[in-house]
Parts: sequence; structure tokens; C-alpha cells
Amino acid sequence: MGGVTRRSFLESVGAAGGSGALFGAMGALGLAPTAAANPAPFEPPRPGDLALRGARPPRVVVLGGGVTGLATAYELRKAGYECLVLEAKDRPGGRNWTVRGGTAEKEITGHRQRARFADGEYMNAGPARIAQFMVTLDYCRELGIPIEPFSLDNCNACVYYENGGPLSRRRIENRKAKADVFGHVSELLAKATDQGALDKELGRDDRERLLAFLEDFGALTRSGDRLAYTGTNRRGYRVLPDTDDPPGVIDGPPPSVHDVLASGIGRDLSFNLEWPFQTVMFQPVGGMDRIPRALADRIGADRIRYGAQVLEVTDLPSGVDVLYTDGGGRKRTEHADYCVATLPPYIMARVPTNLGAHVTAALERPSRVPVSKIGLEYRRRWWEQDERIYGGLTHTDMDIGQIWYPCHGYHGRRGVLIGAYTEGPSTEGLDAMAPADRIRRAVAQGVKIHGPAYARELVSGFAVNWDRVPHIETGWVRWPSWTDGAYDLLNRPHGRVYFAGEWLTGFIGWQAGAIESARRAVTRIHQRTLATARP
Repeated sequence: MGGVTRRSFLESVGAAGGSGALFGAMGALGLAPTAAANPAPFEPPRPGDLALRGARPPRVVVLGGGVTGLATAYELRKAGYECLVLEAKDRPGGRNWTVRGGTAEKEITGHRQRARFADGEYMNAGPARIAQFMVTLDYCRELGIPIEPFSLDNCNACVYYENGGPLSRRRIENRKAKADVFGHVSELLAKATDQGALDKELGRDDRERLLAFLEDFGALTRSGDRLAYTGTNRRGYRVLPDTDDPPGVIDGPPPSVHDVLASGIGRDLSFNLEWPFQTVMFQPVGGMDRIPRALADRIGADRIRYGAQVLEVTDLPSGVDVLYTDGGGRKRTEHADYCVATLPPYIMARVPTNLGAHVTAALERPSRVPVSKIGLEYRRRWWEQDERIYGGLTHTDMDIGQIWYPCHGYHGRRGVLIGAYTEGPSTEGLDAMAPADRIRRAVAQGVKIHGPAYARELVSGFAVNWDRVPHIETGWVRWPSWTDGAYDLLNRPHGRVYFAGEWLTGFIGWQAGAIESARRAVTRIHQRTLATARP
């Protein structure tokens, strides 16, 4: 691989495709997490289990009111446990954060923002989509949260590369990019088949089957015995078919195979084939924060303390002591039978404990992944009205990474699109700026794709760089190794302290991972409680 290390390769995969792609690549290399990341089916503790044993309901203190912490307390409460959630921020959800009009945030750097979105408008600053296979949808059903489709792919959205070789600085609709990439690759494979390059791999019947597939897949035209890509209506129309011109005028001709390959426009076309991004995906109606707020409602306001910053955790033979400051800055101590620590690992590593230096070192092991999102509110939904874009994503190689068109509120008066979504090193161009400057940068880059309306129709914006959000400080983490012992160490209890979080599963960065980890902690605490129960 010419100087490319396994680590640098995996970092590149993660930066390009996100945690899902990284997990898949590590699995292919035999580096995926152990069975702890793939738990057995969850059997929730039954409310009568404690009563049947005549056991006193244990008390559990949960550190962190993100999705992991809330799911932990929710499941334990259903089984009769006494729970207290300590959350440093003034809201539930952690990274599940929906920004609405009036939302205020002070960054670690001191910069302040207040969202000015109109009533009913919002941006999901953290998680924004849920795959069909994810347990998150089960919680939506159980909690009575309505869902609606989230569109990953849209033929009217586009690809735009500043450094795209022969096709640089051109807005290329996804339909054209797919048609040209699939068409030229199919033609090349058809030529190789015709020239006998695959004779050792394929028999005569399979060669004919392959050619029939390529003719359809690439929309190839046949001239004699040869198949060629010349462009079809898959690329779209310059003049739409109508009553005056029934055939219409197909948009073409397509760029050459050299231009298509040199541009790299095909590299963003298969992201929705990755396992976590399978279509159709979903989102809660009204904002992703409906999930943590529903969980918090079920847990009860008296069992969640906001503004609570953990100062120290002490494991004892008879339980756990947690020292923290409350919302008024007063120091308080909570004693519980068990503690479930769901704080981000690098933050938990800064909390003094008596669990040992090896635990602290393990918490410091994952690396942070900076993530940025910018929401842009417009006075009219020009992407629908002018460009016929209803949902989906545009991919770029600029600082903004991606543009997301909203998958809700269609034909409404206003709308908020995600004007930037980027992770890893590509966030550096935005991270060094004040929020207002990030918004200006995102708008300037969006104008290159969508023209003057991208700036002219703008009403307001809100920029979230997760590494600057207090008490969270990053988008998600990456493990440099699943097998060096740190991951497995933190998936085990230490005295009466349990760790939980999506970072301790194979679905890092996903709410499904957070819920699965919470369930694992709940199961282990309940099993331990029943095994040691005394009337």
C-alpha cells in the first residue's frame, strides 16, 4: 500500500464514510469489537422480580442525561428501581439536541448564540435519522412518538467538487452522476467481457447473463454486437416531454469516461448502501429531541437534576458515593447501590475516582471526532419551489461537506436546511471561526451550488461545532483498537460502577448503540441484584 499504515487507512475510511464505514472496514480486517458490541436479545426486568424475592428496590444514580442515561433510568424505573439522573446541561438528550427558536448556547470558547428560527422550524444538531433495523424505532413506538420518512437520496440533489478534475466547480445532479458512472463502468466491463478478459472466470452462459445485466444496469445501447454508453433519459431532460414535443430533449451528451473517472464523482454515490444508512430511514415528527423528552417525562422530573456536574465518584463495598455540584453551585453527595456512568469517556476520565489508573487510561483511549452542523433558515422553500428538491443530500468537497434538504414541512412557508455537515479533519476550516463566521462561510459555499437564492432568502442560522459544546466536547469517538483490552475493560463493572454509552458498542454515534449499551447495563445490574437479594 506504499506507506499507508493500517491505522491511517482506517482513519481515512472513517473520515470519508463515518463510523458505519469504519466499523465495516474494521470487521473485514478482523478488528471489530467483541461480542460485547452485539448483545443478546434484551429481556427487560419484570416489575414483579424484586417483589417476588422480597428485595428492597435498589437505588441507582445515573451520570449523564443523554439517550444512554435516560434509557437506563427508564428501564430500571419500569422494574421498580429508584433512580436519580445527574445531567450537567439544562436539558435532556446530550447529543440528541434539536435547536428551535429561542435555543441559547454558550460555547467553551465563550461565543454565544441564540436561535431565531420561526415557530415550528428546527434543526436536529445531533442525530437526525434512524434506520429501520434500529431499536430506536421500537422506543418511538413504545413512547408514542410518531415518525416520518427521512430521505437519504434524491436524484435532484447533486454532487459539487471544487477539486473534481475535469468536472470541477460544476453542479452535477445525482441522476446525471449515477447515470454516467454506472453507464461508463458498465461499458468498460462489457468491452472487457467481449474481448475475452473474463473468459477464465465466466463460462459462455454467464458471460451472456453479465452482458444482459450491464446493458440494463448501465443503460447501454447496442450497435451490432457492441454495447456502449451514450446517455439516456436517466440523465434527465433539457426539454421535458410534453404535448408539443412528446419525446422531449434528453440532456447530453454525457462527459467522457476519462472525465467521469478523473472527477471522482462516483465516490459519494454508494454511501446509502452501507448497513446503517439503508433506506428507508426515519425521523420523529417534530424533531429528534422528542425521544429524550419522552424518556424524561416517563422517568419523572423529580428524578432528573439538571445543572449537576459530577466532581467525584467513590466505589464502596456498600454502594457508590457521587459528589456533584447542583444547579446553584452547591456541593452535594448522593449515595446509591449502583452507579451507571454514561458521560463521554474523555470527560469521565477527568472525574476523580477510586477505580484505578487502568480504568482512567482506558477512558482516555478513544480519540475524539469533531463534528459540525449548521442550520440555515429561509423565508421560503426555494429548493422545493425553484429546484424541485424534496429531501435528500448534496455532497461536496468544500468545508461544508454536505447539504441536507429538510424531509418535513413540505410546501410550508419557511424551512431550515442543514447548510453544513462535516466530521473529522474537514471540520477544521469551520472550527476556528466564530459561529457567525461559520454561517457566512457555509452560505458563501452554498451559493456556488445553488446561486443567489442561497444568500438572498436567508433569514437566520445556527452553527454547532460539537467539540465546542460544554459537557459534550466532540461528535463521537473512535477506538484505535477494539482488541487492546481497553474496550473490554470498560464493558465490565468496576465494583458497583458500570459504564455505558454508544461508544461501548459497534454503533458508535448512533442512538441505537446508546440504547443497547443502556440495556446491557440494566440487565447486568438486575441479574446482580436478584443474585444477591435479601428480603
